[in-house]
Amino acid sequence: MNIPAQAPLHLLHTAAVGTLATHARQPEGFPYPSVLPFAPDEQHRPTILVSRLAEHTHNLHADPRAGFLVVDAPDGDVLNGQRVTLLGTFEPVDPAPELVARYLRYHPDAERYLVLGDFTFWTMKLDRLRYIGGFGAMGWLGGDELDPLPVLEHDEEDALIGEFADAVSDACGYRLIGVDRYGVDLRQNGLRKRFAFESAKLDMETLRAALEDCIRRRAN
Repeated sequence: MNIPAQAPLHLLHTAAVGTLATHARQPEGFPYPSVLPFAPDEQHRPTILVSRLAEHTHNLHADPRAGFLVVDAPDGDVLNGQRVTLLGTFEPVDPAPELVARYLRYHPDAERYLVLGDFTFWTMKLDRLRYIGGFGAMGWLGGDELDPLPVLEHDEEDALIGEFADAVSDACGYRLIGVDRYGVDLRQNGLRKRFAFESAKLDMETLRAALEDCIRRRAN
């Protein structure tokens, strides 16, 4: 069944935690699942912050192939909720200032782990994904089908957040933590909300208009 790529994309921006399935070293080859917080990067790929001592980190060094499950079932009914299983490889990434700043917007409590010097960032390179949006709504997508549009650059996202953060907070009490061409990410008291645009926004002018619409709707 064909599924719209925006459905799993929005889900990756809605959930705050996922289940990482690596390949165990002992006993060799068995799936080794771990629950981890994550943040979507500018290409909507999961970025995780893991300890060098963690078993799943050792597993990734031995075999970077992994699965990553993300679920959104706020009423507890997982069979009718949304979920997406990502297949791909995790790669360690340098803690560039823009990456760290973005991750901390999504998970501000992670700053205490960064100061330890033992934690590293990894980002998933997507191969395929399977999305299930409820009974009868499911399908596969290639990793490159998730978002065919040019990414919104860090400086553009930062400019939009700087311009609209106060207005969003005043309108609804949420903190604006992320902007992309398909929607905005909001956070309040540790809970994440996704405001999806009606259509993709291809330039800064239409993104600003979409953010103004978000503010109007949240204010009402």
